Parts: sequence; structure tokens; C-alpha cells
Amino acid sequence: MSTIIGPEDASPGAVLRDDGAALLTVDELCVDYVGGRVPQKLIEGISFPLRQGECLGILGESGSGKSITCKALMGLLDNDFLVRGAVRLKGEGLPLQDERVMRPKRGRQIAIIMQNPLSAFNPLFTIGEQLEETFRTHLGGSVRAGVLAADTLDRMLIKEPQRVLRCFPYQLSGGMLQRVMIGLTLALQPALILADEPTTALDSVTQHEVMREFVRLRQQSNGAMIFVSHDLGALRMVADAVLVMCQGRAVEYGPAETVFNNPRHEHTRYLIETRRELTGRFARLVGAAGAGHALACVSEDAHVAG
Repeated sequence: MSTIIGPEDASPGAVLRDDGAALLTVDELCVDYVGGRVPQKLIEGISFPLRQGECLGILGESGSGKSITCKALMGLLDNDFLVRGAVRLKGEGLPLQDERVMRPKRGRQIAIIMQNPLSAFNPLFTIGEQLEETFRTHLGGSVRAGVLAADTLDRMLIKEPQRVLRCFPYQLSGGMLQRVMIGLTLALQPALILADEPTTALDSVTQHEVMREFVRLRQQSNGAMIFVSHDLGALRMVADAVLVMCQGRAVEYGPAETVFNNPRHEHTRYLIETRRELTGRFARLVGAAGAGHALACVSEDAHVAG
């Protein structure tokens, strides 16, 4: 049986110990920046398990270490960073700074959905060319890559899929590119999906549409997911458990509803109260007449990124 350790009971980061049933186990993950004159501690002793089919939400303000944690788990940090700790996927240790080992795992076993979807695509090739190349690389040369690319867009309910496949990335909106990335992830069926602030660069309406696709991704994928966000509304939609970060440390961990409804750490309470204040301020600005519709989009109980 796993034991949840509250922030006042142990050092930050020691939030949960695994009972052996986890798909992913992260034990005392530390990241230091060593590219300058004086090394800087960025992540200090993050630990958590993640089981198949579960979604862990990582919540924190900008600069709290959420994205660095995500990049470290993907093996995307260069030699200016020192990564320590033990990370296991399906019982296999991941050498996070060995690019030779990590490269073939990205895409097929571990997939990342970026904050800026445009950065995930090569501007010199069409969407179709890039999807087909990805499928051939990770699923084998014999796969019918063109058919699979079209099917991927069909499953995402993208209109005129053949036209979209002929487009270059700059010709599509951020929301459309993010939906393509989600569709690609569904097709590859990785064991672990990392979503790093995937709605931040989108407008409010598009955020809502993309979050619905993430809910569908959760329902249709057999893998586990880590969803990184500063937005409580987004995490309410997808997360089973929430890990709260502050200044590179884990300060609270627990079931999502428990963390949101009965937070134990002062920083978690601060994040939730700030959300409530902003929601109340917005309600006063729009006035009683328009508040009903507007609050459906931004209230803490609505499942919309704000």
C-alpha cells in the first residue's frame, strides 16, 4: 500500500513511495544547472509513482520547475544540466542524459505534447510528410503511413483532412496543430504521455476545445499521463492526482479532489484563493447580466482553462 506523506511530515519531494505497481516511478529526481559559474539547484528531490491509465497533474506558478521536470523525464536537457535520481518506466531504468538510449524511446514509449505546438513541427515539411515520417520511424517501414496519417486526422474530427495534410505548419492555427499532436499521440499509443502546458499559447475558446480532446485522449489511451499546468480548471478536467510545486520542490501531493477542496500546504491554498479572487473580480466586471455565460468559461468549477 502506498503511503502519502504530507509536506509537514517529510522533506519536500518525498511525497509518495511506490508499492511496485507503478508504470512510472520517479525517485528523488534532482536537476542542477551547471552551465554557469555557480551551479543552481532547479529541482530538489521530486518523487512520485504513476500507474497505467492514471493522470498526474503537476501544478505550480511560472518558474516553479514544472517544465524542467517534464523535460528531464523526456531526456531533453543538455549538458548544461545535471540530472540525478532514479526513474523507471515499466521497471526499466531510464538514463535520462544518455541521448543514444533515450532517442528511440521518445515517440513510441514516451510522447510529449509541447506548450507551443508550432515548435513541434518542422516548418519546411508539410503536416502529412511529418506524420508519415513519424509513423515509419516508430511503427516500422511497412506501415501504410499515408493512410494512417489521414485516419489520425479523421479520428480527431478534423475537417478536410487531406487539405490539412498538404498544409505547412504555419498555415494552421495553434489549436489545429495541438489537435494534430494529440491525434499523433493517440496513434502511437505510448506508455507515457507528457503534456507540458499544452493550452497556454491558445485563446480561451480554443483552450476549451483542446481540453476536450485531452479528455478523449485519456479515455482512449492505455498509457499514463503527466499534465503540467498552472491552470486549476484544466487540471480538474484530467487529473486523478495532483503534485503541487513551488521553487523546485514538491510541497503537496494527493487525489485531485482532496488537493483542490482540502489543501494542506499554504502555497496550494494561495494558488486556489488567487483563482477564486480572479473569478470574483471577473464576475464583478462583466456584471450580473453577462455573468452567467462568462462564468461558465472561467469559474473554478467549470472545466475550462483560464
